Amino acid sequence: MSRPFKVLGIQQIAIGGLSKEKLRTLWVDKLGLEVTGNFVSERENVDEDICAMGTGVFKVEVDLMQPLDPDKKPAVHATPLNHVGLWIDDLPKAVEWLTAQGVRFAPGGIRKGAAGYDICFLHPKASDEFPIGGEGVLIELVQAPAEVIAALGK
Repeated sequence: MSRPFKVLGIQQIAIGGLSKEKLRTLWVDKLGLEVTGNFVSERENVDEDICAMGTGVFKVEVDLMQPLDPDKKPAVHATPLNHVGLWIDDLPKAVEWLTAQGVRFAPGGIRKGAAGYDICFLHPKASDEFPIGGEGVLIELVQAPAEVIAALGK
């Protein structure tokens, strides 16, 4: 069976905690990552600092996340390694093909993510209707821009 898309590399990792300040102490102050942006979403119950390591098409985001309300869902702090993001060369084809293969997606469909790229999430748990999930890991699929596809798609 031919797969109509390619996973190109790691786009991001997202780390959750009750306090972004504690996360920043390690990732920014001690490890030297640069804060490149901030994203706040009540719907996603998140206040995140977007950090970066590397440059250009080899840049990997490290998102440091805290919940807006620790008692609400999604609980972005409940799993310290919240999710991993993968560059995908053709996100709509990937979603169509994976859905047909029984992969479960989280609600929300394809939408703009914090960094401005189209994204969607594979659900961490399978279901009766969709028997393939992330086995406890939330996986973000991220539409790679042309320069990433050119550099990593070889």
